[in-house]
Amino acid sequence: MKIRIFVMVLALSACIFSLSALQAKQETSANQSPIGNQSITLDVQNMTCAMCKITLKKALNKVDGVQNIDVDFDAKTATVAFDPNKTSTEAIIKATTNVGYPSTVRQSN
Repeated sequence: MKIRIFVMVLALSACIFSLSALQAKQETSANQSPIGNQSITLDVQNMTCAMCKITLKKALNKVDGVQNIDVDFDAKTATVAFDPNKTSTEAIIKATTNVGYPSTVRQSN
């Protein structure tokens, strides 16, 4: 009987310790301020047909860190969401240029 009680107390202590460690880890994570994604809108040249949109998306999807792409054929723009820890605006522009669609960052008015 005493051994059962000892084992139960030991197991309960281990659970309490695990919960405390998990709570401390969550508090540490909550206090960190991760850099969020960035988004840029590019003015894209040479888009003349529906295939251009597909080609542009394929090229941008190959850039490590690119997470979302919205190409607007009518406006001749591409809005790209990306992780700045993995890629840069320059790399994104280079990817569009390499497939025949030179681009520049759209300037806000």
